[in-house]
Amino acid sequence: MQTLYCISGMGADEEVFKHLDLSFVQPVFIKWIKPQLNETLPQYAHRLREKFIHDNAPTILGLSLGGMLAVEMAKTNPSAKAIIISSAKTRNELPFHWKFFRYLPLYKILPAWSVKNQSFLRNYFLGAKYMPQKKYLEHVAKNADIDFYRWGIGAILNWENETVPANVTHIHGTNDKLLPYHFVKADFTINNGGHLMVIDNAREVSSRIKEIISYNV
Repeated sequence: MQTLYCISGMGADEEVFKHLDLSFVQPVFIKWIKPQLNETLPQYAHRLREKFIHDNAPTILGLSLGGMLAVEMAKTNPSAKAIIISSAKTRNELPFHWKFFRYLPLYKILPAWSVKNQSFLRNYFLGAKYMPQKKYLEHVAKNADIDFYRWGIGAILNWENETVPANVTHIHGTNDKLLPYHFVKADFTINNGGHLMVIDNAREVSSRIKEIISYNV
């Protein structure tokens, strides 16, 4: 059975993937490692790959931040295959208003309570309308590492990639408020899918993942 390396979103863990049907692969859930001072996304992706992914031609599933890291891994290994969900392939697919925070880096003083506590804005942008998504966000908030969040936000805002690797396949939802659909060029579209569509649109997302992997075998 094929191995699928799964990288979750910022500060999240393998719980975010539990609603997906990954019975057709052998999932390996990548753990976060502590970022180094001023480490970039490409540098972090390299260390993550060196520590956890030793296949010459791995298949990598990345969600949100995990998708950006999967893109960086795919760039340096043409034999790899990356499937990214609710993510971006280049800095040009990030919302233009995010650039404001690049030059006014308020994320560096991000207070712990803003991550630890549930909030209307977070639920809104992550599309948490129903109990499964809200329960998951409660789980993430409880285990949040504020230093990792500060690093992750800064690394994304300062991401310089403009290359779209041919070995990357992008799945995106039309109702993603964090990374709006009209900014990205997706290979597969999930109608009404939000940023957490791996939870609330799990069946359709699972079907797409299986289709992509089957096609690439």
